[in-house]
Amino acid sequence: MLSGASPQPAGGPPAERPARGNAVVAVLALAGIVVSLMQTVVIPLVPELPRLLHAGPADTTWAITATLLAGAVATPVMGRLGDMYGKRRMLLLSLAMLTAGSVIGALSDTLAPMVAGRTLQGLAAGVIPLGISIMRDELPPARMGAATALMSASLGIGGALGLPLAAFLAERVDWHVLFWGSGALGALAALLVVTLVPESGLRGGGRFDVPGALGLSAALLCLLLGISKGADWGWGGTATLGLFAGGAVLLAVWGWWELRTPEPLVDLRTTARRQVLLTNLASAVFGFAMFAMSLVLPQIIQLPEATGYGLGASMLTVGLVMAPSGLVMMAVAPLSARISRTRGPKVTLMTGAVVVAAGYGLGIVLMSALWQLVLVSAIVGAGIGLAYGSIPALIMAAVPPSETAAANSFNTLMRSIGTSVSSAVAGVVLAQLTMRLGPVTVPAQSGFRLVMAIGAGAALAALAVACFLPGRRAPAASAAQPAGRVPATTATEPRG
Repeated sequence: MLSGASPQPAGGPPAERPARGNAVVAVLALAGIVVSLMQTVVIPLVPELPRLLHAGPADTTWAITATLLAGAVATPVMGRLGDMYGKRRMLLLSLAMLTAGSVIGALSDTLAPMVAGRTLQGLAAGVIPLGISIMRDELPPARMGAATALMSASLGIGGALGLPLAAFLAERVDWHVLFWGSGALGALAALLVVTLVPESGLRGGGRFDVPGALGLSAALLCLLLGISKGADWGWGGTATLGLFAGGAVLLAVWGWWELRTPEPLVDLRTTARRQVLLTNLASAVFGFAMFAMSLVLPQIIQLPEATGYGLGASMLTVGLVMAPSGLVMMAVAPLSARISRTRGPKVTLMTGAVVVAAGYGLGIVLMSALWQLVLVSAIVGAGIGLAYGSIPALIMAAVPPSETAAANSFNTLMRSIGTSVSSAVAGVVLAQLTMRLGPVTVPAQSGFRLVMAIGAGAALAALAVACFLPGRRAPAASAAQPAGRVPATTATEPRG
């Protein structure tokens, strides 16, 4: 909040601020949930996409891959543009692309327009880091902890709650309705942002780093395309190895450029600060751990009972089993904020890692009944909610307010990279540990247990990284803090 000549940046007298703050939190959380719903909406359609789009199975995977690649490219770019030109403006642009992509998907009956629509939807991936950054600018310190915890967890909340809804609709109505619904929600979220979310006057200024954006985008495309297509092309194949090598070279050149340009896309010197570096590393490892549940549980639920461990249920049942994890994430957001306020976000992150590891450990032995999988999903969801609620506080405590969106966006990117690697590793494990079921080959139960164990190990690795984060220190004034503005750090953040 501002002082001096501009004491009320959010508008209105003091009595109106709590109501305005509640509206901002609700609208931004809704926008985050809508983005995660967009990523979930196509999952029930995956087995049917070759028939629906009149294309081969290998080609229809681009409906998933395109969204992943677009999101990876858009997240850091939109964060930097938000710091420069206005976070609300970039949030609205992201929601507009989501809505347009949804409409294109709803009008599609062939592969090319569907991939184009899914690409536009993926470009909305920056909504969550932008929303967290808007909260930092607009909310009083006492509100920040719970609000950013809810916003950070909205990706998991929307995915968990959207899956059963998408599965239900996919089984009973024309599949185009899923995309029309996504577009309507995107338009509603944009309208609410226009109506209720103010634009922050806090800008970073400067010139946009076009070479840096192109270089990072090219490097990410190479690396993530290699990860997502490695199983199809062969991990030792020329295309896969060429993409990895090209991505590594591009990343090195990009880093060299970022360190020498006066106004970089990503300030690598800030990113190299101990707290930012370790938080980003923990986020990547945690993203790896989080996705194991999403890969294992649906397959166990849907595989036939003849396997000896499959439950033979429908995709709708998958959604209903995983939905409680989203509700748990929402419920633990205030608890995450409370722990961060009293003990520091480092402790919250470590607690979340322990809970996730415990959930996966339980999943190794409990996977023979639906209630067991609901329990595992809920425990892992609680750990994710705790950890993800603490990560924005750790990031924002270590960067100036003018770099909040860029820093949160880069952290989100690291989380996405961890998720992509998790998908690839789990795919390799399940492809190697198989069993015969009549004429077909399916993953063996030992493969699912190993993936659970890897998820638990990744959570413990995140715990180990978090141990090296700085502890809570006395508040220190930020050199980058604009004159006349109260620092936006919150009671949930470590100071310094």
